[in-house]
Amino acid sequence: MTRSRRSGQWMLAASLPLLLSSCALAPVPLSTTPEQLPSPAPDAPAPPAAASFGLPSAGAIDYQLGGASEPLPGTVVVVRDASEQAAEGILSICYVNGFQTQPGELDGWLENAPEALLRDEAGTLVTDPGWPDEVLLDTRTAGTRAAIVLHLTPTLQQCAEHGFAAVEFDNLDTYARSHDALNADGAIALATDLVAAAAELGLAAGQKNALELGARGRDEAGFTFAITEECDLWSECDLAREVYGDQVMNVEYTDDLRGSWSEVCARGEVPALTVLRDRMLAPPSSPDHELAHC
Repeated sequence: MTRSRRSGQWMLAASLPLLLSSCALAPVPLSTTPEQLPSPAPDAPAPPAAASFGLPSAGAIDYQLGGASEPLPGTVVVVRDASEQAAEGILSICYVNGFQTQPGELDGWLENAPEALLRDEAGTLVTDPGWPDEVLLDTRTAGTRAAIVLHLTPTLQQCAEHGFAAVEFDNLDTYARSHDALNADGAIALATDLVAAAAELGLAAGQKNALELGARGRDEAGFTFAITEECDLWSECDLAREVYGDQVMNVEYTDDLRGSWSEVCARGEVPALTVLRDRMLAPPSSPDHELAHC
């Protein structure tokens, strides 16, 4: 599940002990090479062109990572988890945790791509300090990046099979929470490989947060749109538009607004495609569900 990383409102206490020390990380054995990545069969039909993807200029959007539900009338874009089906008749974007493990999926990584998991000098798995059920993925070498892409390819295939038009790769900014074990260059290198893997399946790819990277996500990795969290709260909406123009959608959260929602809307700084959601993105069946548009 997605969440704003910088708000300080971790759903698990940030005071939990960090598994990563400031010492250098030990090298990892590499068992996967780029040559092992799957490629289309020679007679396979070409996938639809991801370059044709584009966000609409206006309309309601919904961010449904807490559970799929029937979108409200007038909704033009829906984001759902890769395990869900795309919203029928509505442009749908598939959520994939591209730089950390998803909760509940660590065993699969340990079995099929153990070299892709970041470990400290003692060999201990390194977790996100705010989300210790998510292990950071190792973006430091071509081999580990290839292992990540290989492991995530079935998920991308599932996105395509479920009718999604694009994918967002969450946690591009994992390097900023790694105590300098990872860096932006490794993140961009993995993003480039993930965007290429998505394009092979006809999926466009969007940058999630990490606006401090400037235009690198667009120019180097190949992202064609952006999904931001709380760009109004962090005064980053203009920065997102500088890079991606009107190809930006934004989620603000009810528990951390800069003023009231009406004040946010009145300032007129958020992208046209902005939604207000509860922090845990609960479905309408939950009493915690909140959703609003300007």
